[in-house]
Amino acid sequence: MKLEADARIAFPREVVYSTYRDRLPALVPYLPNIKGITVQKREDQGAVSKLVNLWEAKGEVPKVAQSVIKPEMLAWLDHATWDQDAWTVDWRIETRMFTENVKCFGHNTYEVDGSGCLLKIRGELNVDLKGIPGVPRLLAGTVAPHVEKFVIALLTPNLLSVAKGLDAFLQAEQKG
Repeated sequence: MKLEADARIAFPREVVYSTYRDRLPALVPYLPNIKGITVQKREDQGAVSKLVNLWEAKGEVPKVAQSVIKPEMLAWLDHATWDQDAWTVDWRIETRMFTENVKCFGHNTYEVDGSGCLLKIRGELNVDLKGIPGVPRLLAGTVAPHVEKFVIALLTPNLLSVAKGLDAFLQAEQKG
């Protein structure tokens, strides 16, 4: 299922791009649903940077799901390849739960938008419910599109909240 979100950020593209790539952990205080972001790995090769970031979400697991979802599962690895010459990032998310059942990947572009930046997030989420406890095998194919739609409805505001957090971070930095 397609994932699309656009965010306008009131700072120059160069600043937005480098902050998102190089200073992501510093944004955590501006991200209401994120407990932490840790850079696990970074490789720089000219204009291309490859990063693996561990994201840890805030939130309580509903009691009904606690037997299947543990708090430590509310985290994911973000594998990203940043190309500064193209002003893009290709990304892939590796979930901590049902890793083999969830595929999420995409391509973001950073475009000049007047004196600011337009971040275009384009991705895809595919969920395969086969083998997940509690999902009858015969219903897995029928239920998966509904799960994807639900997850995308939750994910899109969170993707945009990172852009809002980045904007707030840069505004606070500018003032102080």
